[in-house]
Amino acid sequence: MAVPSEKIALFIDGANLYATAKSLGFDIDYKRLLREFQGRGYLLRAFYYTAVVEDQEYSSIRPLIDWLDYNGYTVVTKATKEFVDQTGRRKVKGNMDIELAVDAMEIAGNIDHMVLFSGDGDFRSLVEAVQRRGVRVTVVSTISTQPPMVADELRRQADVFLDIVELQPKIGRDPGERAERAARESRHTPQFLQRSTHPRNTEPAPASSSSFDED
Repeated sequence: MAVPSEKIALFIDGANLYATAKSLGFDIDYKRLLREFQGRGYLLRAFYYTAVVEDQEYSSIRPLIDWLDYNGYTVVTKATKEFVDQTGRRKVKGNMDIELAVDAMEIAGNIDHMVLFSGDGDFRSLVEAVQRRGVRVTVVSTISTQPPMVADELRRQADVFLDIVELQPKIGRDPGERAERAARESRHTPQFLQRSTHPRNTEPAPASSSSFDED
């Protein structure tokens, strides 16, 4: 239920939200997402967290990060770290839990409602700590997949659990619109620029932010 006077902050675990939407077969329209929660109260801040591979010449997440940064989101990034596991396989690690937790605790005294877009059970203790400061917490994820994308302990700790399936009509991208825009850009953009040219006022197509381990 919307409370017009309450102060809201969004905390988006980028990799987790991407994986959740992908598992349900739709793309997030971040412009619509922002508008949806601006209509639910006074949106004080919308944080988006993701790790990036800095040594790549082209990163698929970079256009989305740039768009978010120019269009009302507070983007928090850090470089991924490479390591070799016990089997000798090269892996990339990028965990943003600490950054999200620190920001949430810092802003908790200035908000009434925290909306966490993640199903990661590691956030249960954070949710409990924020609640002790008098903040209501909504967790956005899904139980509509098999297995569910949200950890049971996180879902039980939240004041409100909102299945993203319920939000899909309000924050999902129109597949037809995306295909039409992609075709239009392809016709008018030289081939060598097609992957890196994104107008600031147009939201780019979603990019994977989950191509690395977060454990």
